[in-house]
Amino acid sequence: MEEALLSLATYGYLGLFVASFLAATVLPFSSEIVFTTLLYTSNCNVWGLVCVGTLGNTLGALTCYALGRMGKIEWIEKYLRVSKEDINKWNERIKKYALAASFFTFVPLIGDIIAVCVGYLRTPLPQTAFFIFLGKLSRYLAWVFLTYWIW
Repeated sequence: MEEALLSLATYGYLGLFVASFLAATVLPFSSEIVFTTLLYTSNCNVWGLVCVGTLGNTLGALTCYALGRMGKIEWIEKYLRVSKEDINKWNERIKKYALAASFFTFVPLIGDIIAVCVGYLRTPLPQTAFFIFLGKLSRYLAWVFLTYWIW
């Protein structure tokens, strides 16, 4: 896996875009390795890396959002064994927080689940995309701060 990530770094911004896109989907992938490699071993601009990483990660999360939007209650009942009544009850409880939760799609392990859930809850796409973008941007800015300016 590490070799695949490092080989993506040889493609510069394009490699980072692919890595950050895949990292934001349900695939177990880490764009930080490619990002950090490019940050230290290439002549890529730090702000260009932040922009490309954020864009790829945002589009990857929006792919998960689209998958959730295509979800059907029947699938959840069948495969997850959750009743329609429980789904409706929880929908009402969390719907008011769903849009704000989309900011946290940058969190490892649960970010993909959040993106699928807000898609399933059919949060408005423009606002959801904005909050996802802000979360992803915050993640890459924090990564640059920690790895580039602190170390």
